[in-house]
Amino acid sequence: MNYEEAITELQSIVDGLENETIGMDELSEKMKRATELIQYCKGKLHKTREELENTEYQVPNSKEI
Repeated sequence: MNYEEAITELQSIVDGLENETIGMDELSEKMKRATELIQYCKGKLHKTREELENTEYQVPNSKEI
């Protein structure tokens, strides 16, 4: 799984909750899966941030462009 796939699956779960298409029997399972996906995405974002901070790459601010 990659970040985009996780976000897509998470969005599907959110849509199901908002549209009330997830039944009570399925709700607990979907919430557990959503928690796993959120943790995965947070981990990927944290890792990417660390990698960027550890490189010499500098993003120019708007005044430098």
